[in-house]
Amino acid sequence: MSLMNYLIDLFFPPQCQACASILKDNEFQICVACRHQLPVTNYHFQEDHPLQHLFFGRIYFVSPTSLFYFQKHSRVQKLLHNLKYKQQKSVGTTLGLWLGREMKASKRFDKIDLVVPVPTHKKRLKKRGYNQVLPFASAIAKVFGVLCDDTILVKIKHTKTQVFQTKEERWKSVVNSFQLVKKDKIIGKHILLVDDLITTGATIEACSKVLLDAGSKHLSLATIAIASSVFR
Repeated sequence: MSLMNYLIDLFFPPQCQACASILKDNEFQICVACRHQLPVTNYHFQEDHPLQHLFFGRIYFVSPTSLFYFQKHSRVQKLLHNLKYKQQKSVGTTLGLWLGREMKASKRFDKIDLVVPVPTHKKRLKKRGYNQVLPFASAIAKVFGVLCDDTILVKIKHTKTQVFQTKEERWKSVVNSFQLVKKDKIIGKHILLVDDLITTGATIEACSKVLLDAGSKHLSLATIAIASSVFR
């Protein structure tokens, strides 16, 4: 460790991205306590789970999974907030490696050919500086040794925040919002679509329809979290 890094850690010790406690020497990004307490779904190890039925009759996913359950004012929300608004891209990488290794161990995702992150509109990209989904998706792709391509899907319609919208309102706001740029790269491929959070599934459905209509052979899904309210 350089002197500068030592001084930075001395006066500004690294904190857990989930609970803000000071990290110990053997901890990185997320403390051990949080790693054991975060509400993991383990969907990728299960043959049948609620996420498989969320898009029933609309989109078929060969293997869908999500790392955590999401609730407001939770540690998962803190992780997503830091990733999305606090420039903590390394949170996405850490969570992508975590989920990617478990997905690989499950053997349910061995046939994916390409990882595609859900895109963000250029206006929001300019304001935020990056697509928060990309580091998460890239880490998963690295685990599987496949390409992560964030140029295949683009968001062509700028939408307002969907936090207070109903399921129907969210679908109306995202339908026809996404466009495929490189059709030749997805024809006949098994695509792993990646997003940060599933709330109603409207964004996932809109992106999936574009990929399937353009010739993608199969779709699987991976997200950081899924809102517990989805299943109510």
